[in-house]
Amino acid sequence: MKLERRSQITDLIKQQRTVKNEELMSRFGISIETVRRDLDYLEQQGVLRKVYGGAVVNLSLNSEPEYASRSQIHFQQKDAIAKEAARLIKAGDTVYLGVGTTVQAMVQYMHNIGPITVFTNAMRTAVELSEIPDCTVVLPGGTLRPKELTLSGFPSEENLTHFNFDKAFIGIGGITEEGITDFHIGEAQLHRQAILNARQSIALADSSKIGVRAMNNVCKTDQISVVITDNDAHKPSVKAIQKAGAQVIIAK
Repeated sequence: MKLERRSQITDLIKQQRTVKNEELMSRFGISIETVRRDLDYLEQQGVLRKVYGGAVVNLSLNSEPEYASRSQIHFQQKDAIAKEAARLIKAGDTVYLGVGTTVQAMVQYMHNIGPITVFTNAMRTAVELSEIPDCTVVLPGGTLRPKELTLSGFPSEENLTHFNFDKAFIGIGGITEEGITDFHIGEAQLHRQAILNARQSIALADSSKIGVRAMNNVCKTDQISVVITDNDAHKPSVKAIQKAGAQVIIAK
């Protein structure tokens, strides 16, 4: 039973990228002491990293989940973050919307803003934006990434250098007090360029991204203007991010 439970916890954290102690206690009907023993064991095996109140996946063993999986997890948190982020856009703005399911969720809250111009390398986001009156959509070109339906590579990078943005909204793989990271090399490069060209850069990070490091460095934390996350974010990590120089907004 113990081995089966630990196997299920491993599958759960690889899917969700984060678990809470209370969730494991309820799911398996076990005590907090048993949860801690299981997490200690799995941390020793390199599966996860313990954090306050739970654990996060060990990214050295885990690549980015596919789009279909990511779009289903942490849905309520992502929706709250997206709604908060969309409030920052004003009529007349030129904005950049990066890749990611949380950034894509912003589109539903952008219908009544007024005239805006949006650059995006995410095809799904571009299609949804095309339904908004007074929204001019610009795609940077590049190589299409299968399943994700995102554009990256030299054409995208070169095109983006020619434009400036009022605000850049970035979906990320992880954030610590040291900086923002992402999984895909080409998309990380586009994010770096968008941040350089934007008056204000906003990182959207649900609580599973807080305290996590992915493979590719995007920028230092103090190069991001605002980080928007949710109520479940690890509080000490949030304080460390604030201390590093980024404003943090908690979406409720």
